[in-house]
Amino acid sequence: MAVRSAQPRSPKVPEIRKGDTVVVLAGKDAGKRGTVERVIRRTAAPSAARSVFRRGSAAGGSFVVVEGLNIAKRHTKPRQTAGTSDRIPKMQQGGIMDIAQPMPVSRVMLVCTSCGKPTRIAHATLDTGRRVRVCRHCGQQLEVKA
Repeated sequence: MAVRSAQPRSPKVPEIRKGDTVVVLAGKDAGKRGTVERVIRRTAAPSAARSVFRRGSAAGGSFVVVEGLNIAKRHTKPRQTAGTSDRIPKMQQGGIMDIAQPMPVSRVMLVCTSCGKPTRIAHATLDTGRRVRVCRHCGQQLEVKA
């Protein structure tokens, strides 16, 4: 039995990151562009502990919150919030708030920063050993504006 020498692999690069510009592929906001506010990664839940009434896949998955897209209205009542050092409770304002809801990563596609086209992501390894995301159309490295 031959022993294979395992080369140290560079870590996986996330497909979509915070600060990326994406275009929505499906749903009521299809075709709109926005910036990713945050990425939510969920791990698979054990089937026995999982509720039967919960929507979504049991496998978990990744979700993104895109600024200004997939908006839901949240109706809130005015409430008193008691602070630890405050003698007078503060009033939280009520009303209708617009909140961006998470959407699956499969419903968005990354937009290249240099050519401006929605693109699939290729991965390239630099001379330093670092893996980077590359545009499939123009071949330029995808940078996050941060």
